[in-house]
Amino acid sequence: MKTTGKRSLFLFFFLLIFVGGLCFFLFEYLSDGGKWAMQPYNAHLSGTSTTANGSVVDRDGLKLLTTKNGARTYSDDEAVRKSTLHLVGDSSGNISTGVQNAFKTELTGYNIVTGLTDIKTTKQGGSIRLTVDADLNKIAYRKLDGRKGAAVVTNWKTGEILCMVSTPTFDPANPPSDLKTNESAYNGVYVNKVLSGQLTPGSIFKIVTSAAAIQNIPNLDSRTFHCDGSITVDGNKITCTNGEKHGTMDFQHALANSCNVTFAQLAIEMGKDKMTAAANSLGLNETFTIDSLTAAKCHYDVKDASNNQLGWSGVGQYTDQVSPAYMVRLLGAIANGGAPEELRIIKSVSGDLTSPSKFGSAKTGRQLMTADVAQRLKKYMRGNVEISYGDDFFDGIKEMCAKTGTAELGGTRNNNGWMVGFSADESTPYAFAVVVENTDTYGINAAGPIANALLSAAVSNKDAG
Repeated sequence: MKTTGKRSLFLFFFLLIFVGGLCFFLFEYLSDGGKWAMQPYNAHLSGTSTTANGSVVDRDGLKLLTTKNGARTYSDDEAVRKSTLHLVGDSSGNISTGVQNAFKTELTGYNIVTGLTDIKTTKQGGSIRLTVDADLNKIAYRKLDGRKGAAVVTNWKTGEILCMVSTPTFDPANPPSDLKTNESAYNGVYVNKVLSGQLTPGSIFKIVTSAAAIQNIPNLDSRTFHCDGSITVDGNKITCTNGEKHGTMDFQHALANSCNVTFAQLAIEMGKDKMTAAANSLGLNETFTIDSLTAAKCHYDVKDASNNQLGWSGVGQYTDQVSPAYMVRLLGAIANGGAPEELRIIKSVSGDLTSPSKFGSAKTGRQLMTADVAQRLKKYMRGNVEISYGDDFFDGIKEMCAKTGTAELGGTRNNNGWMVGFSADESTPYAFAVVVENTDTYGINAAGPIANALLSAAVSNKDAG
């Protein structure tokens, strides 16, 4: 009996290990099957599979990637290859949001049932035309000049993403030998920060706090606010940049001056519940998709915050986190009267591996704010440019609405320098978000010139509209 019991126990544990291993394999297959299929040792890449060929081009038809007879070739321009890495993806499939990995069905016919093999050997393959202008990507890449950060430009009337760059980057045609060992140069290189970045926003978050204040403070425009450079809350100071004293001002000038004291007081006055409700209504704590690509959830959580921390959250500090994609989606909602045109990265698809009607159509997203809130935010952001930055900063682009941010990261990490904005002129319907990480200067100095260069190039290129 003892022997039988031991054997039964052994068989039980053996079965448990087998079932556990099978479940692990199925999970890995479902999540990484496409990545396995893309490895160099896969038969498809040596030309022994019946899988069709595929290609990826920019909005003007410039080749970004071609797969033919199992061989991959990228653009002939190194700057294009590096600037579009996070869009196109790497050959090993490490960048999950890259087109090679995320849209492998449209490019090669891969699916979890048949893998890379299709019984219809006459299929010609798929081609994906992106909404992105490779020239704009090159400008963003060169203007970032080796610094870590991200830049995105959209057409807020159509939702098309015209530029999407994340750094650090590398050349997918010639990956560096120290890619996995050089932390200082390549830390986070597989993350598309436009979609997946979770970055401290600093004062660009005051757009969110402004929306909350419009919704919850009826006399906002008739009130005055006073700033002596700092306030003390719970025994700790909340300070304006360099302790600047803004004096007495209305709300428009408080936003134009980016007064931390005013926005901290507003967040504390409204309280945790109203600030959280406003953030949630603006989609901050939820994911959204861009042509099947999932953008990371941003973060606003003050349930355990002290009053001092709640105040800092209204300024864009504390534990606040946003992505550039979220910011341009929010700006699109403001420009469009409250509901954004959902962001798109694919302009069209062709070939016989997917339905052409599956991608390429504009779609209005859910209402993030009322038309009144959107109109007032537009007016305030327009006032920022008129009062603080000047229309000349944007090389004559009309009706610019913008906000800068300098997010303090603490320690030796310096700041995140941000600039976000949009043109309210429907003839130049561009929204943008630019962030430079670990900069020792302010957002307008770090991100502003990049934003200006991208907008100027977008306006001069009629096809980018």
